[in-house]
Amino acid sequence: MFRDRADAAAALLERLEAFRDEDVVVLGLPRGGVPVAAAVAEGLDAPLDVIVVRKLGIPGQSEVAMGAIGEGGVRVVDDGLVRRARVSDRRFADVEREEQRTLDRRVAQLRGGREPEPLAGRTALVVDDGLATGATAEAACEVARARGARRVVLAVPVAPKDAASRVPSADALVAVEVPDWFMAVGQAYADFRQTTDEEVLALLEAARARRSGLA
Repeated sequence: MFRDRADAAAALLERLEAFRDEDVVVLGLPRGGVPVAAAVAEGLDAPLDVIVVRKLGIPGQSEVAMGAIGEGGVRVVDDGLVRRARVSDRRFADVEREEQRTLDRRVAQLRGGREPEPLAGRTALVVDDGLATGATAEAACEVARARGARRVVLAVPVAPKDAASRVPSADALVAVEVPDWFMAVGQAYADFRQTTDEEVLALLEAARARRSGLA
């Protein structure tokens, strides 16, 4: 078990040392993935950016992902789950429309008008604080691919045993812990408190300052 996200990031960084000499961009998934990604980016002396994605939760069970959307119009749908949950096209569209509005607000808030870090021809390290259903991670990997990343690597402190099959858009998966019994990402952390928007913005600003030589 990890003490907190900082402890998880330190363990993950050890698994990512092979990327130190590559042209890498570290991409955190807000909110909880950004503290992990920030520590990895600093450790690898690599740029930090975010990929904004939104889970499409089943109506009435919003914690269960029936898909996800990401920047640039990326859309991932678990058609089998949608059928099993009997989510109508109209209900699905309602959820997607609401999450798209939230995604647009989040992009404006987190980027502040800045362009995303260029990914063309580079290795994209997509980092989150853990992998559950894989829907948001898959959307994030697809965003990185659409932006021209040469290689997309998903890196997380904890993931289920079948994680690779949940994120087919990733060229590789790096996970520190793959427990036999997995129910939720939070089970791997003693302290899994929510990351705030203010913390995310501060981490992004600190990373930009570090890269520009101001820190």
